[in-house]
Amino acid sequence: MTESYPRPLRVKERELLEAVLPLDRPGYRLYRKELEHLVVIGEGRQGAGNLILGSAGMEPETSAPLTPVVAYGVVETTRETLTVTVREVFGGQIDVEIVTSHGEEIPDHFEEKRRWTYSSWQPGQPSPATGTPVHEVAIDSSSILAISTQEKRLWLFDGTTGMNHPIPITNFYNELMLVKGIRAPEIALRSALLFENFHQYTDGEIHAAFIAYYRFRKRVELHPPALEPSAAGIRMRVQSLFRRKKSHG
Repeated sequence: MTESYPRPLRVKERELLEAVLPLDRPGYRLYRKELEHLVVIGEGRQGAGNLILGSAGMEPETSAPLTPVVAYGVVETTRETLTVTVREVFGGQIDVEIVTSHGEEIPDHFEEKRRWTYSSWQPGQPSPATGTPVHEVAIDSSSILAISTQEKRLWLFDGTTGMNHPIPITNFYNELMLVKGIRAPEIALRSALLFENFHQYTDGEIHAAFIAYYRFRKRVELHPPALEPSAAGIRMRVQSLFRRKKSHG
């Protein structure tokens, strides 16, 4: 059946998106509020299950590079696994993906066993995916880098917005190798060694590597240790993201 756009989000689509955008986190709450007036304006470049959300009348933007992931979660069913991904707003549009483990659209009905999302994680907690311990490195007074060696994942907790930003492993590993002064290709070009050799890296080296990564790929606003952001500052910074991105549309 051929889809007709624009169309409203289906009940199941909205419910799964809201599950990875918790209301108790200021940053995710703003994304969730965007869902109240956005519609599906087309299909993304990944095909079935990849939707572009925007205002009615907009043409979906699929030629620009994909924006970073801001929310990710999984629903385990009795038959398969469903994944939910939300990307950073750009030009007033949000790229989302709600698919099965086979890359297909989610079924209308399924029996759910368990669900989890990185959006719910906060410092001191185990990984929401596996329940295993997470290594934490304080980046500044409100940001924590979380490393799960079992899942081979990194994410940055932003205390001002409550958001957990996935960090690309290869880019971060490249900076870590520069910090360590390692240039041997068999090590420097194998990002999987970040987790296999994790015991060889100090928190200081991980911190330095992240700061170097951050200079070129800013994901959050870092704060000096003595600076405590106000609640008003949180709202203004996250809201400015939407205004800035929409202005490009």
